[in-house]
Amino acid sequence: MAKMKAILVAVDGSETSDRAVRHALDLMSAGLTAELHFLNVQPNLGGAVSTFVSREQIDSHHRDEGTKALASSVELAKKASVPAKVHIGVGRQGEIVGDYVDKLGAGMVVLGTRGHTGLAGVLLGSVAQDVIAHTKVPVVLVK
Repeated sequence: MAKMKAILVAVDGSETSDRAVRHALDLMSAGLTAELHFLNVQPNLGGAVSTFVSREQIDSHHRDEGTKALASSVELAKKASVPAKVHIGVGRQGEIVGDYVDKLGAGMVVLGTRGHTGLAGVLLGSVAQDVIAHTKVPVVLVK
């Protein structure tokens, strides 16, 4: 497989997300890519909230929550001595991930998915479906 410019890991701070980060770190150590990027996507707090809360407060909230969600990923990269760039996006997950893939020139997206059993396991998670629908690069789902 040819070396790609970057891998984008969509993270939310969960254990499954941390497993996705570990997988991306393994890909980095194998020499598969030159850059590692972590992205957390925060939901848009527009509409009624913006009527009562200033844009600065909303932006601060997104930064604070995004930083919390990125913390374990950043720590894992530091422990592995792998530099990683962090990003916080706001909006619909799939669209934002797709935008960052294009902007960064990422050749792959890695994200964690929850393990389900029974009927729920047959259906792919809505976030994963949204990311797949909005990206043109391979998407690796880590359980």
